Amino acid sequence: MATSSTARRAFIQKLAAAGVSLAGSNWLEAAENAGVTMPFDNGARSLATYPGKRPMILLTSRPPQLETPFEVFREGVITPNDAFFVRYHLSNIPLQIDPATYRLGIGGTVKNPLSLSLDDLRTGFEQVETVAVAQCSGNSRGFLTPRVGGGQLGNGAMGNARWKGVRLKDILEKAGLDPASKQVSFDGMDGPAMPGTPDFVKALDVEKILAGEVLVAHSMNGEDLPMLNGYPIRLVVPGYYATYWVKHLQTITVLDRPFDGFWMQTAYRIPDTPNACIPPGTPPGKTVPISRLNVRSFITSHSSGQVVPSNKQASVRGIAFDGGDGIASVEFSSDGGASWRTAKLGEDLGKFSFREWSLEINPSGKGRADWRVRAVNRTGQSQPMDPLWNPAGYMRNVVETVSVEIA
Repeated sequence: MATSSTARRAFIQKLAAAGVSLAGSNWLEAAENAGVTMPFDNGARSLATYPGKRPMILLTSRPPQLETPFEVFREGVITPNDAFFVRYHLSNIPLQIDPATYRLGIGGTVKNPLSLSLDDLRTGFEQVETVAVAQCSGNSRGFLTPRVGGGQLGNGAMGNARWKGVRLKDILEKAGLDPASKQVSFDGMDGPAMPGTPDFVKALDVEKILAGEVLVAHSMNGEDLPMLNGYPIRLVVPGYYATYWVKHLQTITVLDRPFDGFWMQTAYRIPDTPNACIPPGTPPGKTVPISRLNVRSFITSHSSGQVVPSNKQASVRGIAFDGGDGIASVEFSSDGGASWRTAKLGEDLGKFSFREWSLEINPSGKGRADWRVRAVNRTGQSQPMDPLWNPAGYMRNVVETVSVEIA
């Protein structure tokens, strides 16, 4: 029998999926609160339960920014919908969406502008499913030294899901894409609360879209998108940072020139240098828009401070991912990087997915042991042993360390 909290979450999810307004009950206020301390300076946080979500690490409430507790990633390579991180930029987010009247507009440099209903999207196009990681550009920013501005996140602003929907390429072809088109912009239903704040609009090159991997998704892990993750549809850009994954997608505009909006030309830009890094305290110089995920890997089976029995076999597991080349190998070190062992890779769910890895070890001796993990993708890219730095705190992918106690 379901617990009262489980039943409540299921009920609210059904309401949100049906587009029922919960605004009258202040549904964006957290239902529960508890304390949690992140492993970096000024890391005191609250755990908050929002509709459709289990307790999540609260960064801000307006707009909602909820980080996934890292222990969730022990549950498997697919991140549950109720634990998937939430990131909004603007506080005026939709509180009610009627699925019967919802329309997606496609315009700009197309021959046949479209207005598509949810039924059109579900039945009028080939349905495609892909497993892909969504990761916030600033995931792990709280660990950077020197500290930088922006949301001080731990490692939980990421998630991996099965996304189902329509190829954006197919929609644009139906609209009659002008061959001279350069970029396509995307605007969701969220908006600024104050005049003068730039609306959150992102853009992709036409060539990226015509590759056929970008989706207009209506489903997540076999269910309608949760309200806080973009219901009724969102953009899914496999291999790209989640800044491009526009939620509550409402308007697609095809352009004959590069888009010049704030969130492309000013925000979410990285130094145009190898590994997008510069020495702390120096100006970035030339910058480019952030785009592909870099290589990352984590230990998920153990956490720092955990006691591990000496001379007893231990199963170590984790996840690895990259921007779409695919993970070729993962190596594990039980001695702080002095020596490395090759881990066994788990099921391949696709080149954009988390890839599980595992190995068996026999810890010996007593005292602190620094366990490390690094991944290599199919083009030979890996992770730096020392953390790299840029002024926005983006793209951290250092070799991660979990310090356990052997006893």
